Amino acid sequence: MSWKTKVLFLYVLAFHSGCHQIRTEKAETPPTCSVVDFRGKIVALEQPAKRAVCLIESTLSGIYMLGAGEQVIGISTNVYEKKLFDYYAQIDNRIAEKQLPAPGNWDLVSMEQVVALRPDVVFIWSSQTETIARLETFGIPVYGVMLKSFDDVVKEIRDLGILFGKQERAQTLIDLTMHELNELQKAPVSPPKTAYFSWPQGINHTSGIKSTVNDLFNYAGVSNVCALPDEHISVNIEQLLMWNPELIVLWPRIGNGVDEFLKNKQLQPITAISKEQVFELPDPFLCDLWTLKFVYAAYLVNEWAYPETEKLSPEVYKNFLLKSFYGDKFQGNENQ
Repeated sequence: MSWKTKVLFLYVLAFHSGCHQIRTEKAETPPTCSVVDFRGKIVALEQPAKRAVCLIESTLSGIYMLGAGEQVIGISTNVYEKKLFDYYAQIDNRIAEKQLPAPGNWDLVSMEQVVALRPDVVFIWSSQTETIARLETFGIPVYGVMLKSFDDVVKEIRDLGILFGKQERAQTLIDLTMHELNELQKAPVSPPKTAYFSWPQGINHTSGIKSTVNDLFNYAGVSNVCALPDEHISVNIEQLLMWNPELIVLWPRIGNGVDEFLKNKQLQPITAISKEQVFELPDPFLCDLWTLKFVYAAYLVNEWAYPETEKLSPEVYKNFLLKSFYGDKFQGNENQ
C-alpha cells in the first residue's frame, strides 16, 4: 500500500462515525459530535454532551433508553405531571426527588433558567422557532425535533446516540425494535382488517396516511381507513360510517373512551361497534408513538386485530420491552 493510499484510508476512517477526531503530526483538533437535526441544520459538539436540557418528553425517554440520563440537567415541565412522573420517578431519583429543573416545554420556555444551566445542547421542538433563535444568540447548540413518521423516530435515536456518545447502544435499540416489528409481519393476513384511529379531541379526530399512526397500522398489519394525507384531521360522522372500519383504536383519554364509542347511537352501523372491536391504548408513556415504544402500541393493535395468532401476552411483552429499553428500572413494578 502506498503512503498516499494509507493517508486516504486513515482520513476516511477518522470521519466514519459521528464522533470523530482528526490527528496530524502538527496539531490535534477537538473531537466533534455532529448530526443534522430536523431543521436540516448541523448540530456539532466538541465532545459528547455532558449537560443536556431536554424540553421534549419523548426525546427524554430516548435519552434514558441510551443510558445517558445522568447527562441531562433540565427536563420538560410535563414530566412532573402525575402519570408521567410515576414512570420517570422510577427511572431517575433526581426526578423522584423533584431535583431536576424544568425550565419549559412545547408552550413556554424560561430563557433565563435554560441559560443559567449552561447546557452543552438543548433539545426542543423545531416549531419553537423564536425560542431556538434566542438560545442560539447565546451560543447554545440546539437540536430541533419534528417527528412525523417512525423513520423520524429512528433518526432521532441514532442522532441522540451520536450526541451523547452512545452510538452502539442506539444501534442495539434500533435493531431490537426493528426485529420485533418485523416479527409482527411474519404472518400477514390477507386482506388486512381495516382500522380507524381516534385522538382524544373527539370521535371524529383521526390521522391520515402521512402520519406516525399510519406507520403504526402498517406494522400492526391493519389498513388505515383514512386515506387522506393529513397527520391530524377532523372528519364528519358520515364519512366514518362510509369507511365502516372493522377495528377502532383510541389514543388514551380521560374517562372511558371505549364506552363513548360503543354507546354512541350514530355509530351503531359500524362493524367495529356492532362487534365491540373498540380498544384504547393503555397510556401515553407505554405506547408513545414518538419513541421506540411505538413497537408496544403496534403489538397491541396486532393482538386486538388478530387475537388468534400466537404471541406473548401483552403484560409479558410489556415487561420484556421495559427491561430491554430501560434495564431494571421498573423491576418489581410489573403491574405499572
